[in-house]
Amino acid sequence: MKNVVTIAGSDSCGGAGIQADLKTFSALGTYGMSVITAVTAQNTTGVLKVREMEADIVREQINCLFDDIEIHAVKIGMVSSIEIIDTIGECLKDKGVKHIVLDPVMVSKSGCHLLKPESKDELVKVLFPLAEVVTPNLFEAEVITGEKIETVTEMEQAAAQIHAKGAARVVVKGGHLTGDAIDVLYDGTRFYHITGSRINTPNTHGTGCTFSSAIAAYLARGCSIPDAVEEAKKYINGAIENAIALGHGVGPTNHFYSLYRKAGVLGE
Repeated sequence: MKNVVTIAGSDSCGGAGIQADLKTFSALGTYGMSVITAVTAQNTTGVLKVREMEADIVREQINCLFDDIEIHAVKIGMVSSIEIIDTIGECLKDKGVKHIVLDPVMVSKSGCHLLKPESKDELVKVLFPLAEVVTPNLFEAEVITGEKIETVTEMEQAAAQIHAKGAARVVVKGGHLTGDAIDVLYDGTRFYHITGSRINTPNTHGTGCTFSSAIAAYLARGCSIPDAVEEAKKYINGAIENAIALGHGVGPTNHFYSLYRKAGVLGE
């Protein structure tokens, strides 16, 4: 079994962040471990409070895992401060891990800013060059490039700009466009369009975290990058199709829908 680490924030509601990542790793047949960068108080209606971890404990979490266990892939999610970004960069640069997937988490669905504005440039400078794949959604791609994105052609242009900033491969996620849910993968030479059906559900909490974690899991298992992105797209589509109507707001995707179906509890 392959071992995958998520470096991200904790979601007390269990639908996004560390919790979503660990569920995804398990659902896709890998062993998941975590480095917590922040603790959030949140539910389906929004993020109420965020408390960052100190950089030293982030460093120790990373180092102790790599000192003891062979790590096959790393997913990076919520990293809000310059100090934590620099700490992660310093640690991972020394580890030589091959597969790093970066999800540049900036704003929650409820509008809470999870990446400090002054940290954006540091994220690009320090972590983009380490990442094998960077997976911004449309809003994040607009913030990174400074350009409005409303078409697939503009998604391609944004992917090329983000690649030029140091990311080896870029997946610009098109979930917020109308029509089919098209993601654009750019590897520096070629554009790939990964298409999925648009699913009519309000329960999409944690989709970005889950998608990037799925890519990391498939890379750890030996898939090529186009295949990993394609398989991750299929997985997230299934998780959204079987999303859970939890609480009074935006419910989570269903990471274990296959297991729940086998257990006979899907839809309860």
